[in-house]
Order: sequence, then C-alpha cells, then structure tokens
Amino acid sequence: MLFQIFTEREECKATEVATNSPFAEWDKTFGDPRLCAAIADRITFRCTLIQTGTDSYRYQATRDERQGKKQ
Repeated sequence: MLFQIFTEREECKATEVATNSPFAEWDKTFGDPRLCAAIADRITFRCTLIQTGTDSYRYQATRDERQGKKQ
C-alpha cells in the first residue's frame, strides 16, 4: 500500500519521509528487497535528501528502555 501511495504522488505532490534507518536497512522494515528497492527508487527520484547524522530523541529513549537504562 505504501508503494502505491508513493507511485500515485510521484511528480504530482511533495512527499516527506523521515526515518532513523539508512537505506541499507530498509529491507528489514519492508521485508522484500525488491519492494524496498522500488520504494527507494520512487521517493529518491528528483528529491532532496537531508541527512542529519544524529539519532532522534525518541529513538534513543526507546533503545535505552529496551536495554533497561533509566533516563
């Protein structure tokens, strides 16, 4: 369904995607490497990528909770 949304919006509407995972790890999220490649292809065509290089606060808090750390 996500692939269909990106396909329908391609070259028609702006779409913003935020993630803590690099493209190399997206196949773990989508489960199918071909689907992952197709989605990455759709959202990176004529795009601007902004990489901050930092973990988000929510991501760090979740990781700490899973490791049993207190904030």
